[in-house]
Amino acid sequence: MKYKLHDIVQLKKNHPCRKSEHWEIVRMGVDIKVKCLGCGAVIMFERPDFEKRLKKIIEPAPEPETVSNK
Repeated sequence: MKYKLHDIVQLKKNHPCRKSEHWEIVRMGVDIKVKCLGCGAVIMFERPDFEKRLKKIIEPAPEPETVSNK
């Protein structure tokens, strides 16, 4: 499954806060950092662990607008 920075995703297990089951990807590298959209808690996963826990992409990140030099 292809995911990128600022995608809204759903993991297999919900966050204990019960306010939201959706997470935003806020950092990508060797580790993936996600933020709960309900309470704002931030959790880091190693990439293989994140890929195992990822259920689906809810909302892909918007494409960046290109700036033209006019």
